Amino acid sequence: MENDHRVVVLGAGYTGMMTAIRLARRTRRADVRITLVNASERFTERLRMHQLAAGRHLADHRIPDLLAGTGISFVRGMATAIDPDGRTVVVDDGATTLDYDALVYALGSSADTSRVPGADVHAFTLDSPRTAASFATRLGEIAATGGSVTVCGSGLTGVEAATEIAEAHPGLNVTLVGLDEPGAMMGAKARAHLHRALDRLGVTAKVGARVTKVLPDAVELETGEVLASDACLWTAGVTASSLAADAGIAVDERGLILVDATLRSVSHPGVHAVGDAAAVRMPWGRIHGTCQSGLPTAQYTADTIARLLRGRPVRPFRFGYVHQPVSLGRRDAVIQFTHADDTPRRAYLKGRVAVRYKETVSASPVKVYRLSKRMNVSVTFFKGGRATRDRARRTLFGTPGSSSGLEV
Repeated sequence: MENDHRVVVLGAGYTGMMTAIRLARRTRRADVRITLVNASERFTERLRMHQLAAGRHLADHRIPDLLAGTGISFVRGMATAIDPDGRTVVVDDGATTLDYDALVYALGSSADTSRVPGADVHAFTLDSPRTAASFATRLGEIAATGGSVTVCGSGLTGVEAATEIAEAHPGLNVTLVGLDEPGAMMGAKARAHLHRALDRLGVTAKVGARVTKVLPDAVELETGEVLASDACLWTAGVTASSLAADAGIAVDERGLILVDATLRSVSHPGVHAVGDAAAVRMPWGRIHGTCQSGLPTAQYTADTIARLLRGRPVRPFRFGYVHQPVSLGRRDAVIQFTHADDTPRRAYLKGRVAVRYKETVSASPVKVYRLSKRMNVSVTFFKGGRATRDRARRTLFGTPGSSSGLEV
């Protein structure tokens, strides 16, 4: 139909899938055409990539199957150019051109292997099932000889990968290298449990160590120390796609799209950015890219587009963190509960109950997608309380003495 409102969603990760499916449900009686673009037909469970890297088998979820019955069109291909003024997206260097009225940019991020020499050549990443499976193959080759594995990056992704590898391959020497103490953002008790797990699994933690070079068989540190490494996994930092910046869409210093209070581009309001592709700020600072924060941005954006189509007002996005769930192999985990700004509360879980909690979290997105085809399912557990509520009021109605509020 000529009057259809065309929505193109770039990226079918956690946030892109959520936006597309929820929007299809919210606009099922409207003339809206939704197209989802992704380079692969396989849905990547990023929360489980460390399991795949350690040689575990994962379910093979196919995007067309997850979209069945929604009316969403799926285009397999890579977005290679955006014309935000002409409102078109080029896929696979011109093989397909898609027109849009609203664009949802959900391309996420990938491991940044560009800052350290050799990382792009000699290190593996968890960016896709293919790269994680390649690392698993390499582990199988060196496991029999008791080789050495280095995980670069001591954040929660690195911790999950190191413990998973050590548990699956107890004969390997696993070293976790990073500037920060593993679990640094957690409370003392949760952090202590995490460190006990590292010790129990034989993972060596190199704290305060900066990697300066990745070699074919070693990792070089800033101190000059050289760590033997038959396989290197890179989890130290992420980078955004350059697609938005190349299109002239306003981005920050990290390449994330600068958005307003309704998660729309400040330079091109027809572009909505979600997940870790968006530079989203709350009163305490910017939101860091996690599934926990990404899914609420997707839910919000789907609802925002639906409301705008109906001519209804849109309230500012609000979000607060609730937890930091970390698996420590298949038989252990730790869950740190947090304040809205992601600082730790006193409460935490450990051991088997934490394992069940973490598995519930990891399995929830696919279940939510299936439920969302039949009903509106909320994935926003906490909106941040008073701090974000007060900010939303100021944004909506303006500060005292100001005549300007939120424009939608």
